[in-house]
Amino acid sequence: MAPKPLAPLAKRLFKGVVLLEVAGVLGAYGLFHKMNTSQDFRNSMNNMLPSVLEVYYKSNEYAGVYGIREKDLEDWSKKA
Repeated sequence: MAPKPLAPLAKRLFKGVVLLEVAGVLGAYGLFHKMNTSQDFRNSMNNMLPSVLEVYYKSNEYAGVYGIREKDLEDWSKKA
């Protein structure tokens, strides 16, 4: 029986999908870490992509970390 010609293609495709998934997880972690450590970055995210910042706040509140949103809003209102 002849070897299946699509097997190498499927294997390469699977490796590519796994690499994309890993890159996505690392990118999401990097974004979370940057937002978690820099209030200025959260302010720029608030101006550019407020929905992403909302997900950050919600995920922290779900994990039991409260007060970040309120502190950000208080500090940003002082700067204005």
